Amino acid sequence: MHLPLRSFAVQALAAYVVSAAVAAQEAPVRPELPVFRSSVDLVSMAAVVRDSRGRVVPTLRPDDFELFDAGQRRPILDLRTEAGAPASVALLVDGSGSMKVGAALQASRHISAAILQSLNPARDDAALFSFDTRLISMQEFTSDFAAVRASLEDVEAWGSTSLYDAIAGAAGIVSKRTTNRRAIVVLTDGTDTTSAYSPADVSAIASSVDVPVYVFSLNTPDGGDSPLSSGTTLAELARWTGGDYLDASTPVMMSRAIARLVEDLRHQYLIAFEASGTRGWRAVQIKARKKGLTVRARGWYLAGSSE
Repeated sequence: MHLPLRSFAVQALAAYVVSAAVAAQEAPVRPELPVFRSSVDLVSMAAVVRDSRGRVVPTLRPDDFELFDAGQRRPILDLRTEAGAPASVALLVDGSGSMKVGAALQASRHISAAILQSLNPARDDAALFSFDTRLISMQEFTSDFAAVRASLEDVEAWGSTSLYDAIAGAAGIVSKRTTNRRAIVVLTDGTDTTSAYSPADVSAIASSVDVPVYVFSLNTPDGGDSPLSSGTTLAELARWTGGDYLDASTPVMMSRAIARLVEDLRHQYLIAFEASGTRGWRAVQIKARKKGLTVRARGWYLAGSSE
């Protein structure tokens, strides 16, 4: 099924116009951007904690965290961290012509198959999307991972790229998996030529529905210089949503990136707190009380809504 990217991103959930925006570093989104509605009373945020050596820390309790909403300390009402909780993973494979360079398309199939292998069909599900200037549904969410793997072979590389629009559209679909841990895994060479949305726009959309975005950079050594690197806008997009940018340009780095993603997905903390009564974007920060621990989570949420 082929979905027009910009119209789908607006229609996927009830859209509305943001009435006010906070400072750019807190919520980099244009005031007129249509975004997805989020819960008003209780905010749930996915967070991953790692120590100074990069190891995941899965055994913290609510009093091990501090949460600040627009600079004000707020109590944590609930914290869950079950390693066996179900997960929904959307694989978003770049189908643009630039993926023919080097071995990027083949690498995307290899990584996708490895991620599927890490999932448990008794509790998890996955979906496969591709994109050029459209968002193409190759396989809807299913626990039949063999069907997803078979659909990987049908992904073709041609045409222009609307990478940011595709992520926005996929976020709308994944947001409906409300009872599961969720993630969008983007497999791309990083080229975007035709998107209507900017990285900041897309990070706001994904963040408003708490969908972490993980970007795998697939540029191989024989494919030229990678447009993705730490500090670029696409890498920032992933981190703004509570996801991550992962370099997968060599076989060793692919293996490390896959392992890191699986660890994140299995050891997410789900932290809940009461939303502010003030409508609009709210900057939120979650910290670990113990020194040497780093918490990665989205940097804001959308309080209230306009009809």
